[in-house]
Amino acid sequence: MKKIGLREFLFLAPVIVLISIFSLVPVIQSFTYTFFDYRLNDQQNAGLYLNERFNYELFDETQLYLTMFLEEDKQQVTDPVLLGKIDTVIAKVEDKAKAFAGKEGVQKITKEEKTELIALSKETQEVVQQLAEQYDTANEENLPLIAKDIENSIIPANFIGLKGYKQALGDARLGAALVNTTIFTFVSVAFELVLGLALAMIMNKAMRGKGLIRTTSLIPWAIPTAVAALMWSYLYDGSSGIVAHLFQMVGLVDNSRELLLSAGGAMVSTILADVWKTTPYMALLLLAGLQNISKDTYEAADIDGASSIQKFFTITIPLLKPSILVALLFRTLDAFRVFDLIYVLTGGGPGGATETLSIYGYKAMFAQTNFGYGSVIVMIMFVCVAVIATIYVKFLGANLMDKN
Repeated sequence: MKKIGLREFLFLAPVIVLISIFSLVPVIQSFTYTFFDYRLNDQQNAGLYLNERFNYELFDETQLYLTMFLEEDKQQVTDPVLLGKIDTVIAKVEDKAKAFAGKEGVQKITKEEKTELIALSKETQEVVQQLAEQYDTANEENLPLIAKDIENSIIPANFIGLKGYKQALGDARLGAALVNTTIFTFVSVAFELVLGLALAMIMNKAMRGKGLIRTTSLIPWAIPTAVAALMWSYLYDGSSGIVAHLFQMVGLVDNSRELLLSAGGAMVSTILADVWKTTPYMALLLLAGLQNISKDTYEAADIDGASSIQKFFTITIPLLKPSILVALLFRTLDAFRVFDLIYVLTGGGPGGATETLSIYGYKAMFAQTNFGYGSVIVMIMFVCVAVIATIYVKFLGANLMDKN
């Protein structure tokens, strides 16, 4: 094989750059998030901090309200000693605000500044507590909380190492999501393989209107997944859905209204919708493999007196093995990462019965804005997908790169 030189590498460089930007960078970024307690709903964890930082904007807001409320409440103070303490605290807070003037966002602070801020916070809290004990003021409920925010402006490091993965190992909800994902993936892919192979063999037959059959069979796959899920939600509707009433008539469910409200019914419904949606895609991949099988092989089998079943298991299946691998690999990975179908159809309910890893990861990241733990879920899903791909290629034994 000819070695790749500089000229050949330059032709590959754009593809490598695009793969790095759109594939490798997001994976590396997600992997980095797993080592931090990164939560946007918490000011102290709204970034990736390996060392202690200081939130200058939070301190500026805190000192503004603190001085304003203290100036307002001290009008009721008659004790000259307490008045002096209040004025001293106000002066120190204002001096510190002047020292921090021009600084924005979250930045590093020195140990001396940290020590001074903690001392100022404690002194402020003592004065506020003494004020609340001696006088009934308008801001006695808010001042203690604001005084604590001086110390809360110091942001500790939120690097947690492997604690996120340790938490995931003991997360019962994650385990349930993994079980739901596995059930959905292997049941739906198994049905899609059987039905897709049958559909592919029908489309491979020489018959009148073959082109029309191939075109119409691809319509479910051509429909956007979100649209298909919304369509199936109407069909499953307990009050007016045709499919729901049909299931009740044949005895699959006791009440059509409970189809999407029971754990088993919801899982079966999502699997049925997915099988209807993606069986044509499986059939299309297998049809390409069937068309590569020479007709001479079947003619030789006919001469030897082989039956249709014998030809199917001794010719079709062995020669279709690479195509089956590709179809299974693509569909399994796609089904394991399923999101839009279940999100639109059930939202992961009822009670988490159809919540998959992708749904759980989405809820952790965007509903709870917990990007650290959400990234842990994503990385676990990434590992599962890699393991599935390895198993398919290793144990099915089809060498896709073999030119012979």
